[in-house]
Amino acid sequence: MTDILTVNANKLIYRAGDELKKQKLVQPTSWSIFVKTGHHQERLPDSPDWWYVRAGAILRSIAKLGPVGTEKLRTKYGGKKNRGHQPEHRYKASGSIIRKILQQLEKSLLIKQVARGDHKGRVLTPQGVAFMNKIATQIKAEK
Repeated sequence: MTDILTVNANKLIYRAGDELKKQKLVQPTSWSIFVKTGHHQERLPDSPDWWYVRAGAILRSIAKLGPVGTEKLRTKYGGKKNRGHQPEHRYKASGSIIRKILQQLEKSLLIKQVARGDHKGRVLTPQGVAFMNKIATQIKAEK
């Protein structure tokens, strides 16, 4: 688990996205080519692989914050909207995208739902920890 948080986050997220795509653990939905990632965005994502990158980012967030739910992730991936002359306002990210990715990761057995005291949410399974640690050790070995 410590390897996941010590390596470069960008490299880990993009590498995890590539691995999820290769192993077909996560698949973009049919409508994902038409949507913005949140109300605060002005345009669609530029990258055709943005779904996999977001899934990798969500996996890292779960490893770091877990147990975490959809609302906390919506807040994390939200941002400020440019409203012209009006002051900027913060908006949450799309819940549907995050929910679908969480469901796909659960189906792939990389995460599971738990309740720890008052906190409910998803955490990495041992398979998920091994998946992320494998990628983190590859990144560490490259240095």
